[in-house]
Amino acid sequence: MSIIELGEVRDEPASAPPVRRPRAAGRPLRCAAVLLLALVVLAGATPAPVRQVSLVPTSPGATAYLAEDGVFVVDPSTSVGDRFLTAYAQPSPVPGAGVRRRWQAPLTRTGDVLGVRAERGLVLMMGTSAANGVFQTTAFDAGTGQRRWQHPGIAEWAVDGGLLLMDTMTGGPGAISRVTPDAGRVLWSVPVPPPGNPGYRVSDGRVDQFVLVQPTGELQVHDGATGSLLRSVDTLSGDRAAFQRVQVVGDLLLLVPPGSTGLVGYGLPRLEDRWTADVPLVSYVVGCGALLCALQQTGGIQTLDPATGAVRWSDPGRDRLIDVRQGRLLVAGPEQRYAVRDAATGRTRTELGQWDLVPTPGRGRPLIGVRSSDDDRLVVAELDLVAGRPRILDVLPDVLGGCQAALPVLLCRRVDGSTALWWLRS
Repeated sequence: MSIIELGEVRDEPASAPPVRRPRAAGRPLRCAAVLLLALVVLAGATPAPVRQVSLVPTSPGATAYLAEDGVFVVDPSTSVGDRFLTAYAQPSPVPGAGVRRRWQAPLTRTGDVLGVRAERGLVLMMGTSAANGVFQTTAFDAGTGQRRWQHPGIAEWAVDGGLLLMDTMTGGPGAISRVTPDAGRVLWSVPVPPPGNPGYRVSDGRVDQFVLVQPTGELQVHDGATGSLLRSVDTLSGDRAAFQRVQVVGDLLLLVPPGSTGLVGYGLPRLEDRWTADVPLVSYVVGCGALLCALQQTGGIQTLDPATGAVRWSDPGRDRLIDVRQGRLLVAGPEQRYAVRDAATGRTRTELGQWDLVPTPGRGRPLIGVRSSDDDRLVVAELDLVAGRPRILDVLPDVLGGCQAALPVLLCRRVDGSTALWWLRS
């Protein structure tokens, strides 16, 4: 089903009163004036461009997921009746074009679905089993909807194109396994000790190394393609059962030692000890342009030199780091008011105002924010961190929220409870 939305049509100007027949001497100039007036009248009568809106068929309680080239709808859990995963092709921007159902795959009646994504010929559905609550991934053929396999864990792609399953969210012993994408056949598996907090080095969106920390304090670096052990070092000389956390940022392995009293940097893959920094109560670390941003459990940001661990600048405030792009930090303050900071200095460059960020499929896509206007329409904008301003893309009527974006397409819930796709005008 497709909906065509029209913009406002401006009133046409009133007709001019009749005039006497002009003399021949001034006729060329008057003809040009009449022609100009006619063009103005026609321009004022031209309707605004048509906005293409297509309804996505959903039952009450269903959840829609926007992908690169379509939409996937998951029916809600039910004690009776059938439940499906339905794939719809993304319509064209031609007015009147509607969504077309590509296939429908049966699902178990119960169980939570937390995400759906389409990648490299597969549709990967992530959720929890209704039987035991274990996190699992189910793979479907992207072309036909045929179910290929189901395994515990989160699916991530390896650097050689293989598929890794990270079964590390149970709190007990877990595993990182390599499976064949087409059939889900397990090729190898590496045990993960509890509480299951491995680190991953990612290159171009693919895992090429993963790091485990054993309860004895041994750090282990494994190859993401083969699972083989590349290097290990002992980090605990005294207490042999202390809890430690690891995280990988670029070519650095960052270890939070017992008590969260600091941060230790090791080089990958050889695990050479590079530096120790006094950063207490570290929650997590991300790359911030040429620096590292350490986010603390009590709030605040400390930035470190990745070569030496030296603190470059710090901010004890409560702003939350949301994203990093081209040397700019997007931070959120009270009431979701966003600001842009310089990554090298921490200095605030500009205020962006109050927005709700919209999820986008894939990595590196533009940051899209939405907010309600004074007349209850939805303002859609790209938050440009480099330019330091929001760029308005469109203003949509009758939108309730729950939006997802894959420009130039926006998926949202309407005020009447339906779900629709919009082709944005900008």
